[in-house]
Amino acid sequence: MHSVKFNIASALAITILLSCSHRHGLDSLLQKGARPEKVAGGFLFTEGPASDIKGRVYFTDQPNNRIMIFDVEKGVSVFMDSAGRSNGMMFDCKGFLWSCADERNQIWRISQDKKKEVIVGEYDAKVFNGPNDLWICPDGGIYFTDPYYLREWWDHKIMPQEVEGVYYLAPGSKTPVRVADDLLKPNGITGTPDGRILYVADIGEGKTWSYTIRADGMLSDKKLFCTLGSDGMAIDTRGDIYLTGKGLTVFNSAGIEIGNIPIPENWTTNVCFGDSDFQTLYITAGGSLYRIRLRVTGIRG
Repeated sequence: MHSVKFNIASALAITILLSCSHRHGLDSLLQKGARPEKVAGGFLFTEGPASDIKGRVYFTDQPNNRIMIFDVEKGVSVFMDSAGRSNGMMFDCKGFLWSCADERNQIWRISQDKKKEVIVGEYDAKVFNGPNDLWICPDGGIYFTDPYYLREWWDHKIMPQEVEGVYYLAPGSKTPVRVADDLLKPNGITGTPDGRILYVADIGEGKTWSYTIRADGMLSDKKLFCTLGSDGMAIDTRGDIYLTGKGLTVFNSAGIEIGNIPIPENWTTNVCFGDSDFQTLYITAGGSLYRIRLRVTGIRG
């Protein structure tokens, strides 16, 4: 669990790819000379990066069932063991860390003193398929995706719900409402900081959709945002959307591709903004955590 430098061949390949991407618009996004940097490694499978108000990045080492913290001054440390096989995570405005704890297909709320509260684990008297990623609205409402990926730690091998859906928890509620049921395999999710637009990546269909969020939390006006799915997602203050998978692919708010930031791993799982200025993009990929500096400021998530 320490910083590992790229070898010369990997660095050269990334330099060439980024140079090509710059001609397609990434030069307005990346700080001059910015390259992906591995800041922590040696994990089995990293996921769920989420930044607290100070810009420290929490992420999961899911197979080892723990949540880690990366601090630019202190490095990597363990925040929590026995972490419910946490996957996607996000902090709310009160400092609670919300987690898709798919060990038992639940949504958790975790305090800074590591007290865990199970908020919800069922819909229509059946357990969820496996909450994967979540996004918290400015008013405290929560949307989360529930695809089905069979886990070795489960004692069931059949999908509990009849669809792989998207759910909503109203502020303070423990009663989930299914707000989307027509996606193949919803995965990554994020929204605009004004709470008006929700983005959901259908990784099964290879598409990302946008929705209008109504006053009651329900979704309407479904529109195709881009023809690319995503594992995890992030958004910056310009409205650019960052999709994970093969590196990081960035789209502007109109759904036009800006470019791809290559990461030297087979797959990137999730992404968030961190550091005190929220101009550093943190990416979980393979068994590692990467970062790259940007010109733009991100939305904390």
